[in-house]
Amino acid sequence: SLMLGANDTTVVTLTWAISLLLNNREALKKVQDELELHVGRNRQVDESDIPNLVYLNAVVKETLRLYPAVPLSVPREAMEDCTIGGFHVPAGTCLLVNMWKMHRDPRIWFMTTHESLDVKGRDFEYIPFGSGRRMCPGVSFAMQVLHLALARLLHGFELGTLLDLKVDMT
Repeated sequence: SLMLGANDTTVVTLTWAISLLLNNREALKKVQDELELHVGRNRQVDESDIPNLVYLNAVVKETLRLYPAVPLSVPREAMEDCTIGGFHVPAGTCLLVNMWKMHRDPRIWFMTTHESLDVKGRDFEYIPFGSGRRMCPGVSFAMQVLHLALARLLHGFELGTLLDLKVDMT
């Protein structure tokens, strides 16, 4: 069940990344140009290439920000009475973090660059895999697969849509 969950959420995120790139041809071209520069055409993308693919990394991070595979966190329980955002929360209350909403907060996003943010849950404005002791155990697996699969797909194929129409993911 752990591997199935990791596989499913990774495939969903990859689907979102491809749809976002197909709807933003300029970003798609930038990733392909970066792959051409760092990998060339004579070989396949290797895991050792990934650290050099800065724009690809940004695409993966932005995809995870806009479309976290699990938009609501795993339920937590308040251990004691507390106040969150001005609201009294009694002990025993079930709490969920709406990561989808948090990742779209205009007070945090769209103002500055966030290139230094990682997905390990240290920056609480960006937690696509959760944070703390109970964060997703598959974070390393997911990031490895997302980067390599997306890089190889974009390096090996010319992607497009019929009649250059936008991808509708609704």
